[in-house]
Amino acid sequence: MLRLTELKLPLDHSLEDLEIALIKRLKIEASRLISYKLVKKSIDARCSERISLIYSLDVCVDRENALLKKFQRDHKIRKSPDNCYQNSIKAPKGFPRKKEDRPVIIGAGPCGYFSALLLAQMGFKPLLLERGESIKERTKQTFGFWKKNIPFNSYSNVQFGEGGAGTFSDGKLYSQISDPENYGRKVLDELVASGANPEILTLYRPHIGTFKLATVVRGLRSRIEALGGEVRFQNKMEELLVEESTTNNNQDKNLQVVGIKLGDGSVISTRHLILALGHSARDSFEMLEQVGVSIEQKLFSVGFRIEHPQVLIDRDRWGSMAGHPKLGHAEYKLVHHSKNGRCVYSFCMCPGGFVVGATSEEGCVVTNGMSQHSRNERNANSALVVNLLREDFLKYERWPGDPLAGIILQRELEHNAFKLAGNNYFAPAQLLQDFLDDKTSMKIGNVQPSYLPGITLSNLNRSLPAPLIEAIKEAIPEFSKKIQSFDIPDALLIGVETRTSSPIRLPRDESLESINTKGLIPAGEGAGYAGGILSAGIDGIKAAEAMALKILSKY
Repeated sequence: MLRLTELKLPLDHSLEDLEIALIKRLKIEASRLISYKLVKKSIDARCSERISLIYSLDVCVDRENALLKKFQRDHKIRKSPDNCYQNSIKAPKGFPRKKEDRPVIIGAGPCGYFSALLLAQMGFKPLLLERGESIKERTKQTFGFWKKNIPFNSYSNVQFGEGGAGTFSDGKLYSQISDPENYGRKVLDELVASGANPEILTLYRPHIGTFKLATVVRGLRSRIEALGGEVRFQNKMEELLVEESTTNNNQDKNLQVVGIKLGDGSVISTRHLILALGHSARDSFEMLEQVGVSIEQKLFSVGFRIEHPQVLIDRDRWGSMAGHPKLGHAEYKLVHHSKNGRCVYSFCMCPGGFVVGATSEEGCVVTNGMSQHSRNERNANSALVVNLLREDFLKYERWPGDPLAGIILQRELEHNAFKLAGNNYFAPAQLLQDFLDDKTSMKIGNVQPSYLPGITLSNLNRSLPAPLIEAIKEAIPEFSKKIQSFDIPDALLIGVETRTSSPIRLPRDESLESINTKGLIPAGEGAGYAGGILSAGIDGIKAAEAMALKILSKY
């Protein structure tokens, strides 16, 4: 087959128009076209009055080789690449011969689930442990907390439980990482096999949506269990058990994983452990530091959520075509480099979504964004965040280079937001113009807040370090040059957004093993190697491959 890319058609075109354009682009007679299928579809909205759809297609034609030769200098027409994931690793017969050989995975987010799925497909019968609840119970508790019907549960919430933090989000499935091994396609294929809409295979910026993600997560678990894997909930890793060894004439100390101790005091023996903790497992990071596992600081970004009426964003992006059924709701991506050296940018934009409480600790307020698959809520929201610099960590370090300084910084911002809003898990909020004028908001304007459990009108100007506030205020008028409605006076800022990525990194070597702890593979967002559902799933697959090879090397 041939891969034809960048075939542009007007928004209102028919299937017949597509076929005519395809034949014209290939310069062939209609009789030579045997079949075609959609590979990718995206929107070109650089001119809002002439919005186009851009197609990539796989095409089967008569006399394909002759056509390839004809277009050999045209990079938009080439032989279709093989985008299938390839893996030939298999567990040895009778595996495991010793109980400590069975691989164990901590964390049931996308990284942990894809590690478990791949290991199960290879025949290694993994055991996956999750501190939180199954998706059904977790959803009940999370929505109950948002609606103020159920007390906050620090073990089962937006951050912890089956599916990980991405379960209560827009379910975005795109990444900018290089992927020559087709790991991303493997992730998407397995999501579809687990219940996701097949459209995620062809959309340029696919998403699943919160409620659909719950179905997909259950599907992944069922497939892992059907292949001999095991998933256990309410099983928190309290302690990593290690043995100490020395190398190089007793100069360098190394650790070897020998097991884990759970919250109920029981011990699971293993010499093969994948840590897929997620970016909010602060107590686990603290425990790993005490055990002696190598940990580093990692910079991240903090800021607010901002809400606008979705209809205004649609109008600014789509112009007169706003509301067209082929377009759906509009997104945006904004970046500004401020004069003080900070970078302000939109993050995790949720069209037609709502802002939610996302804390994982008592006495803290954290915001996040979420959308259903339909994206039909009245507001658009996005994180509006600023990058932290090394100098921002200094006042939070217990000693120079303290790897947990970022966690201490996050907690301070979250505790302050909790107190600012009234110590009741409401979030502090402020109208945009009041924020720019540094005065407390007194009443809501036309933008009705979507945040659950609720908001308290406040002044956010002291809720972040001064250089970050300065950078955000500089960025807002610049963003309105791209999205005209961005700086409407009653747009709503809601604080604080602190969990953009992990505040630590667990360094690993070329084989993905911890640089000082044998048998330990840190993976996913919490370890500092992913930033979203797709990249976390990809890193989970890589971790599973690395684990399988290490196990086989000892058999």
